[in-house]
Amino acid sequence: MQFRDVGAARGPLLLPKEDVMEKAKQLSVSLVNKPGRLAGVLTALPTEKVGLRAPSVMDTAGRSTVRFVADDPALARSAMETINVNYDESEVLLVDVPNQTGGFGRVCERLAVEHLNIDYAYSSFNSGPGAKRGPLAVIRVNDLAKAQRVLSNNSSNGVRRKQPRRRPVHAR
Repeated sequence: MQFRDVGAARGPLLLPKEDVMEKAKQLSVSLVNKPGRLAGVLTALPTEKVGLRAPSVMDTAGRSTVRFVADDPALARSAMETINVNYDESEVLLVDVPNQTGGFGRVCERLAVEHLNIDYAYSSFNSGPGAKRGPLAVIRVNDLAKAQRVLSNNSSNGVRRKQPRRRPVHAR
C-alpha cells in the first residue's frame, strides 16, 4: 500500500492514498430520555434491512441526540418515517484514521490549520464488505468541499506548504 504525507505541525501524518475519506448522509434524531425510546429507533432499522456504519448517542438536558450513518440512507429515512420519528439529515465526512498514536488529533489539526471548524466528530470502526478494517472518524465541518481538498491534497489549493518549525534552543 502506498502512503502520502498530509503534513502536520507535529510531524507527518500518513494516510492511505486510496479510500481516505468519503462523503456520507447522516441522520440525527432527538429522543426523550425514557426507557425504550432508543431501542425503538434501533430496532426499526434492521426491520427495513438497514445496517449502521457509525452510530453515536449523546445526552443533553433530558433528551438524547442519536446520530448515525446508515449503509442505505433512503431505507433509513423510510424506517424513521414508518415509526413516525422526526429526523434531520446532513452531510458528513467519513475519514479513515491511521491506527497510530495521535492520528485523529493530526487530522483535526490539519483541518484547523486551514481554518475549518469541526462542528462535531465521533468515531466508529470501519467494517463491511470490501472495507479496510480500522478506526473511522465521522466529522461534520463548516465547509465539506474544502475539508475534502485539505485532507486529500495536503492543502486547499494543492500546493504543499512548508510547516512551521521551532527555532533551535540556542537561537531563542
